[in-house]
Amino acid sequence: MSGVDAIRGVPRGAAGVPLSILELATVGEGQTAAESLRDATELARRAEEWGYHRIWVAEHHGMPGVASSSPAVLIAHLAAATRTIRIGSGGVMLPNHAPLVIAEQFGTLHALHPGRIDLGLGRAPGTDMATANALRRSAEVDPDDFPRQVAELTGFLDGSFPSGHPYERIRAVPGGPDSAATGRPPIWLLGSSGFSARLAGLLGLPFAFAHHFSAANTEPALDLYRSSFRPSEVLDRPYALIGVAAVAADTEEEALRQVMPGALSWLRMRHGRPGRMPTPEEALAYPYTPIERDFVRDRLSTVVHGDAETVRAGLEELRKRTGADELMITTMVHGAPARLRSHELVARAYGMI
Repeated sequence: MSGVDAIRGVPRGAAGVPLSILELATVGEGQTAAESLRDATELARRAEEWGYHRIWVAEHHGMPGVASSSPAVLIAHLAAATRTIRIGSGGVMLPNHAPLVIAEQFGTLHALHPGRIDLGLGRAPGTDMATANALRRSAEVDPDDFPRQVAELTGFLDGSFPSGHPYERIRAVPGGPDSAATGRPPIWLLGSSGFSARLAGLLGLPFAFAHHFSAANTEPALDLYRSSFRPSEVLDRPYALIGVAAVAADTEEEALRQVMPGALSWLRMRHGRPGRMPTPEEALAYPYTPIERDFVRDRLSTVVHGDAETVRAGLEELRKRTGADELMITTMVHGAPARLRSHELVARAYGMI
């Protein structure tokens, strides 16, 4: 599969576009991080069996309810546990890292699993600023310096620094000129606003938008990406993926029950009290204030939930409205059984299994 084909994806079954999964290695109440990581591994295996195109993991730090703090390590494990599904980062928060380090990590992943690794990059810290400063060893990293960081990372991956560049003699191993035969991992830019949308367009890179937590900005950002797009060696036309929060269950009532823990988890983060994913019973019994109920209602309006056919209809409406080339589903529920069942039901509704 060529690099362009890897980006554009391979539609499966009756799905009009490729379907993929964003996995956060969610840690639920009564669960350990180690158990959550084992669950993520099982999901990757099942997702491959069910015909999902790729599964990405995110970078979050200092969050008791999310175990995906080290994307490269988790990607290596998931890739070793599967055979064909693409594995990637959704994303690596590049300002937290030296570009050379990420080039070496993902060059190594690509060498171990050629043609299966995606490198998605974000510019947010993925945590609070005190933790970000501890990660970066500096309080002076400017997120608006992201374009330079992306250019450096690309230079290390491709061995493409121009003559006279201070890093022209530095080689990422594996990577650089040695990767000519096998290529390198496709670079994606991730975003929830217009900054990365415009940059992805100007660089001719694929773009992944976080609709699941910035739904109001989805269509403006995608419009900006498409209008800014310049053809490149990577893509001759825009390719837009959107992350979608979705929960499918056997009945509408069960779907509403399963979707409430995610809403309460978002509410607690809004209050500055992140924790493990609550159980459905805890979420339903929580004493919501009127303002909190409004918040939850607004949050649920951005989550496609219901039985399998309801979820498929909601996903299709969103795909047609946004013109997305690929949908990446994230399912914020308590426990592996509900998450696995949701992804299985979606795959069945789309005729993938």
